[in-house]
Amino acid sequence: MRNVAGLSQSDAQKSSDLFMKTRYMDELTGGKGVIFATATPISNSIAELYTMQKYLQYDLLMEKNFSHFDAWCSTFCEPQTTIELSPQGDGYRARTRLATFHNLPELMSMFKDVADIQTADMLDLPVPKANYETVIAQASELQKEMVEQLSERATAVQRKLVDARIDNMLKITTDGRKIGLEQRLMNPLLPDFEGSKINIATDNVFNIWQNTEGERLTQLCFCDFSTPNKDGRFNVYEDMRSKLIERGIPEHEIAFIHDADSESKKKELFQKVRQGRVRILFGSTAKMGMGTNVQDKLIAIHDIDAPWRPADVGRALRTVLSIMKPYGDSLWSGTAKHLERPYTKCAASLPGLVIQSLMRAARATSLRAASEIKKLFQFHCYFFGTIQHKGLDICYNL
Repeated sequence: MRNVAGLSQSDAQKSSDLFMKTRYMDELTGGKGVIFATATPISNSIAELYTMQKYLQYDLLMEKNFSHFDAWCSTFCEPQTTIELSPQGDGYRARTRLATFHNLPELMSMFKDVADIQTADMLDLPVPKANYETVIAQASELQKEMVEQLSERATAVQRKLVDARIDNMLKITTDGRKIGLEQRLMNPLLPDFEGSKINIATDNVFNIWQNTEGERLTQLCFCDFSTPNKDGRFNVYEDMRSKLIERGIPEHEIAFIHDADSESKKKELFQKVRQGRVRILFGSTAKMGMGTNVQDKLIAIHDIDAPWRPADVGRALRTVLSIMKPYGDSLWSGTAKHLERPYTKCAASLPGLVIQSLMRAARATSLRAASEIKKLFQFHCYFFGTIQHKGLDICYNL
């Protein structure tokens, strides 16, 4: 199956290695020697379920003539072509994704032969109520001009007017993400726009820090782009930290997950966050996503740039937050909004629209798949505790 968005055509050595090990253990134990434990067996695409079945139900797949993904897909899902915004932003294009599903009860029955599924409804565990707030940052004139240049570059690439070694769609997409996050990522000599996403996020982080100082509540700031570097180049992390320190936040209360370059250092850092000694922790989805246990005093999560996968948004909902005193709604009265997907708002005239629209399209397809087979793979893992306050998840859009 080719030309379907979200389906990789290349293999990975670590996946092949795991497959060979599971097959070897199955031969030794008669199919009873492998146990998988995960909270997110499917986080991005329905194709991941086939991979899980190939690890755990290989003999059954062979029996059902599902030795190849195409045969499995023809039974349980169907590619669907839809119209979406083109990368250059001046038109639309047809894009094929796996978005229609069939025979889900039968698929569920097959998978339950090896899966002990516990959904949130079954567990009925206490989880925090998140208040989602979408912050829309207006574009500067320089950002608008740079977005127009992206459209011209994309048109030239599609018409093959430029050598792919000089400019290509991957480079244009990367530049679009830079512009959408902070214009100084394109040129450090550009002015610091007062209404940028970074400055708005800095204001919000400081206000929450100031209003929760008595309880020493903590915040997480997710940013996958412009992570810290050692060569002195401008990056969002250092810029936000310096601005927060200038406003009076002690430097020792701000930390980067990237500084914890070993498991022992990471464990020590997480302990400081749980105790409220480090109150603002910056990190990327890869480094501060799964396995980050810092929820004890967590009051707010800032998604400064939107990730690709639905599973990477709103991670506070997967744990139980516990603090000594309740934190009321007064701070967020009239401003907090409870949204199922806080990253869907975006003004059409703002930079970063094209890139974020493509990212939202990929996420929307994944969410549709999750909705249709919710009972099949919606696993949840929670830390037990007492809920005594509400968390806030803030996403910054351009």
